[in-house]
Amino acid sequence: MTQTDPTAAAGAPETAVTRAEYCVIACAEAWRGAGEILASPMGTIPSIAARLAKLTFAPDLLLTDGEALLIGDVPAVGAPSAVTEGWLPYRKHLTMVMGGRRHVMMGASQIDRFGNQNISCIGDWQRPKRQLLGVRGAPVNTLNNPVSYWIPRHSTRVFVEKVDMISGVGHDSAAAAGPSATRFHDLRRVVSDLAVLDFGAADHAMRLVSLHPGVTVEQVREATGFALAAADDVPYTREPTAAELRLIREVVDPRGLREREVRS
Repeated sequence: MTQTDPTAAAGAPETAVTRAEYCVIACAEAWRGAGEILASPMGTIPSIAARLAKLTFAPDLLLTDGEALLIGDVPAVGAPSAVTEGWLPYRKHLTMVMGGRRHVMMGASQIDRFGNQNISCIGDWQRPKRQLLGVRGAPVNTLNNPVSYWIPRHSTRVFVEKVDMISGVGHDSAAAAGPSATRFHDLRRVVSDLAVLDFGAADHAMRLVSLHPGVTVEQVREATGFALAAADDVPYTREPTAAELRLIREVVDPRGLREREVRS
């Protein structure tokens, strides 16, 4: 399988783009053209990405302060908002989740080829080896809203053949549950520190969509605990524009927090 190095293309940024910045771009693309919908990013890079999307190709996105307010400005990650658009306490947030007007980018302690996600426990349910967050809102999120995933460390411990417990509902589980589960089920993409994936293979299985520059198909497959579909020529994740790089580095994440989540 072959790829063409995008850094050799005309118009590539003069300052080297870091792996973390490619991850920001890949996550931001999940909200491209999303319209007036609540972006719920979980993690530093998804938070940077949602802000970048709102400042560029998804201006109608709704953002929160991470607690109980809808914000009308786009502050840097970790900085307070100066413009309040609305009140969104927990109870109202849950109502919004039921209504399907939210695109959450969740994490996953485990995820399988069909998008079943586990954030609850590792090991047998009766006697788990490790207790995690718990199921939380993952089932309703995945059945009623667009959902994407952010995995900062792509490994066989996360990308597994079968999750120990289903928290977020995958394609096979939704199909088994019937029309009430599949009606609004919409898993968009998985972004990791190595690549971008979606569920466009046969039976909605995961497939490799793009590689972050410097990564090979073989690397991704070795870090994945199941057979991963891929085209013969997998492209690289797109280059950020000069304007996008400026926004990431100077406006949204001037403290460089992205580089702590994904080190170059």
